[in-house]
Amino acid sequence: MLEIIKAIIYGIVEGITEWLPISSTGHLILVERLIPFQETSEGFFDMFDVVIQLGAILAVVVLFWNKIWPFYMKKNQQTKKGGIVRSKKDFTVGNVALSMDAFWMWVKIVVACIPAVVYGLLFDDVVSEAFKKEIGTSGVTVQVIVVAVMLILVGVLFIVIENWNKNRVPTTTTLSQLTYRDALIIGFCQLVAAALPGTSRSGATILGAIMIGISRTVAAEFTFFLAIPVMFGASLLKVLKFGFAFTGMELACLLVGTVISFIVSLFVLRFLMGYIKKHDFKVFGWYRIVLGIIVLLYFLVFA
Repeated sequence: MLEIIKAIIYGIVEGITEWLPISSTGHLILVERLIPFQETSEGFFDMFDVVIQLGAILAVVVLFWNKIWPFYMKKNQQTKKGGIVRSKKDFTVGNVALSMDAFWMWVKIVVACIPAVVYGLLFDDVVSEAFKKEIGTSGVTVQVIVVAVMLILVGVLFIVIENWNKNRVPTTTTLSQLTYRDALIIGFCQLVAAALPGTSRSGATILGAIMIGISRTVAAEFTFFLAIPVMFGASLLKVLKFGFAFTGMELACLLVGTVISFIVSLFVLRFLMGYIKKHDFKVFGWYRIVLGIIVLLYFLVFA
């Protein structure tokens, strides 16, 4: 029962931090140091902290279905509020039409995924092993220090970039205006987050998008949609590496964590989309800096 409670806590942390630019992986790693699973096999948490993100991703699918599903019935040409753009020029077969704007959006998402896919296939295992190494005899791993440092550095970047961007007018205000160059740049920003825990995938991609003139709202939406294939692929890769020999407790923890992260993400996504229309991300930058300093002091001084 205690392990299930831990899974619930992990799910809540994941649901909150996946979309806020404060690093879900970093927070999960820190929480795992405080309340680790005791009744699971070696390597389970490395798979668990990736796979429960699928719950958060499913929240995107549910909330943004009208924008991400490109097919619609031709007889209904009216565009739903907040949905995909429908046009008489869309490709049609019988009564089914394909929104070309949505189609090209997915092509750009595939382009943005390329850097992360290459990294995941070639370097993920090597980097993960390097981060597991302990520093001296303290029991503190390289990964924990990297998380703390990246929390601080990216927090500073948030404040600096938001101040620099304060009086700039974005040149890209709709998803259809995104270019393949924009998508690739965002993809490389995502790669940095994948390689360095504590960076924040959503934070890195949104910051990168803002710097090249993309509005905060468009940057956030593209980041959410980009997470769908990335996290499905990453989860599949982790499960295949771990194997399917789950114990009953491991399977229960995985299901509970995923469901909880889905439920929490539904609320967090609604909050964030409302928040970014009126506010910048500097408050998250300050949060990251304070948390990073606390983590460094705790693990370097008291651990």
